[in-house]
This record gives sequence, structure tokens and C-alpha cells, in this order.
Amino acid sequence: MVNSAAAFLAALAIGLVLFFLLLPTLIVIPMSVGTSPYIEFPPRGLTFKWYEAYFSDPDWMAATWFSVRIAVATTMSATVIGTLAAVALVRGRLPGKEILQAFTLAPLIVPHIVIAVALYLVFAPLGLTGSFYGFVIAHSMLAVPYVVITVSAALQRFDQNLELAALNCGATRLQAFLHVVLPNIRPGVAAGAVFAFLASFDEATVAFFISGIEGKTITRKMFEDIDFNLTPVIAAVSTVLTLVSLVLMSTIEIARQRSGNGRLG
Repeated sequence: MVNSAAAFLAALAIGLVLFFLLLPTLIVIPMSVGTSPYIEFPPRGLTFKWYEAYFSDPDWMAATWFSVRIAVATTMSATVIGTLAAVALVRGRLPGKEILQAFTLAPLIVPHIVIAVALYLVFAPLGLTGSFYGFVIAHSMLAVPYVVITVSAALQRFDQNLELAALNCGATRLQAFLHVVLPNIRPGVAAGAVFAFLASFDEATVAFFISGIEGKTITRKMFEDIDFNLTPVIAAVSTVLTLVSLVLMSTIEIARQRSGNGRLG
């Protein structure tokens, strides 16, 4: 009886914490369909004109498309770099491996405002501020740690005897990795790729520093509109971003279910 009461209280506490964390996101959704030209809660009517305004605005679409292009390129580069780095850190006999691992994961610990200032000081003389390649470099640096973590976890659970068997059968290191190791750690790689995409698409602090007049991400555009043109379009864009995140996280869950062992990464 005591254990049941403790379990109930623990579940209640967890539920309240989750509700508190989700509440701001949930409030944005009704704000995005309100009829008032200003953000208000609760809404006094129902309309989807703010979504129409978002999808029909050339500036919003340009910022969205720019962010999507950056996120896709970042996903590809961070997935390749992060996977190779994870293999080197888990399998390699590198001197100072712990220090290398700490440097690799440092972008998760160092405040983004510090990274943003440093990148601006480096990118400005090189003419990379506001450029597509500047964003891909910066976002790849921020996204690689997510790939390293998920792929490293997958490699540590992978039965290395399978790779040794492939090598004994005449496969080269590259062939064994591509045909034996990679298929077995694929869910971890896929999860890392999704996290890399979200890390790039939602990133705001670095974008605020290295954006230009033309090269502007959707998060930078949101900051500008909050300052000078605060309308429910902001809530509509926020809702769209939330839906994109939910779809991608659902993709991770589906991959986890199909991985066979019920675990991902």
C-alpha cells in the first residue's frame, strides 16, 4: 500500500513537471489560430489566415528555405564527420582519447553565445557571415556531438565478433564496415542525423550573430519580427516548427521500433 502511494506520487510529480515543460508550447498553438491581429490567449475566434500569411510571404519562405537547405547540408556533413569520429573514439587507439572526446563534445557544454561571438570574429574577416557555407560550417560544429553520442552508443553495443568474422572471410576493413558494422549501427546513425537536422534548423543564437541581410534563417527572421512586427504569424511559425520536430522525433521512434532490439543509438 505504501509502495503504491509512493509510485502514484512519483507519477504525479513527473506528470506535473512534464505539463509545466510543455505548457508554453501548447499555449502557442491556440494563439496561432486566433482572429486578433495581436497575440492573445485565449483566442476569441478561429482562423488559419496566419498560416496562409506565413506560407504566402516571400520573406518568410526565403528564410524557411534557407534554413532547410542549411539543415540538410548540416545533416549530411555532421553525420559523416560524427560517424567517423565515433568510430575513431570507440575503436581507435588514439593517444589522449579522453581529451579528444572532450573537445568533440565541447559544443554541447560551451554556451552558444560564446561560440557565436567566436564564430563572428572568425567568419567576418573571411566573408562567411550570412553565407550558406558559413552556416553549414557553424551548424556542423554544433551538430557533430549529437551524432558522436548516438553512434558511439551503437558501436559499444555492436558485437565486434561479427566484424572479425567478416575480416577472417577476406573482407577489407572498409568492406567490413560498410556491409557489417554500418547496417547494425544504422538506427544510431539515423538518430544522430535527425538530431543534427533539428540542432541546425532550430538554432538561433549563432544565427543571430552570423546572419546577413540576404542570408537569414527562419530563427533570425522570428527574432526580427518579434522586435518590429509582432503578429500571430510568429505563433503560426512556431507551431509549424513544433510539428516538424514532432514528425522527426516520431521518425526516430519508428526507427527504434524497427531496429529489432527495441533500443536506438
